[in-house]
Amino acid sequence: MSIFQDLRHGLRPHRAVGAPARAAFALVTAGMLAGLWHLAPAVVPRPAAIGAALVRLWTEHGLFDQLATSVALNARAIAWSSVLGLGLAYLSVLPAARPLVQALTKLRFSGLIGWSFVLAVVAHDGRQLKLWMLVFAMTPLLLTAMVAVVAAIPRERLDHARTLGLGPWRVMLEVVVRGTAADALEAVRQNAAMGWMMLTAVEGVVRADGGLGTMLLDRSKHLDLAAVFALVAVVLAIGAAQDRLLAAVRRALCPYAELPVTAD
Repeated sequence: MSIFQDLRHGLRPHRAVGAPARAAFALVTAGMLAGLWHLAPAVVPRPAAIGAALVRLWTEHGLFDQLATSVALNARAIAWSSVLGLGLAYLSVLPAARPLVQALTKLRFSGLIGWSFVLAVVAHDGRQLKLWMLVFAMTPLLLTAMVAVVAAIPRERLDHARTLGLGPWRVMLEVVVRGTAADALEAVRQNAAMGWMMLTAVEGVVRADGGLGTMLLDRSKHLDLAAVFALVAVVLAIGAAQDRLLAAVRRALCPYAELPVTAD
């Protein structure tokens, strides 16, 4: 198949294309974005200014230390929200726990502002307050996604496990926990991305120990748009790297989830 035929296939839905066509589409997309950036108002900083601001933030304002603080905080929030969200989702198979789990999923509609005072009262310091605010925001989202995954388990899988002589708790372990591992890791991956969206806001509200959110608010207050764009680019780069890492972990632990589906 020629490259031109491959490019034509790329304009049709549900078609597979080769690496040259994918590279061509990526270059066209990059060119379009560069053109839109060039046509943007003059107030939008250009790449050279953003690069210079990034160097200045790194050398003069301690960007590395602030970045390390944010990455560590986000990692702890991902760990805690994953343990709580997955654990409660698995417990949703118990009728006694289902009302509590369903009630907790509704917390995803509540904002952090109303609960920040309550969390501030019980937190020991600002670092713990930021962690709890992130966990409070992230856990209901992961819980909601995983409750839907658990509820979608086919009845036949449960019946098959019972016919093998497995007890109720063993059925829960093999079918509910191990059987949904790939979906759970994908839900954690998506929830981790939400964590980066909330992290800068939380760090802006609670300035203890600093972080990228604190730097963003400070640069915004001084109308240093080049630095703001540089910090946003850093968040995007770290978030993309984290996403690829979690995807690699999922492929390593659940290689069967990446098997292509063939037609009959």
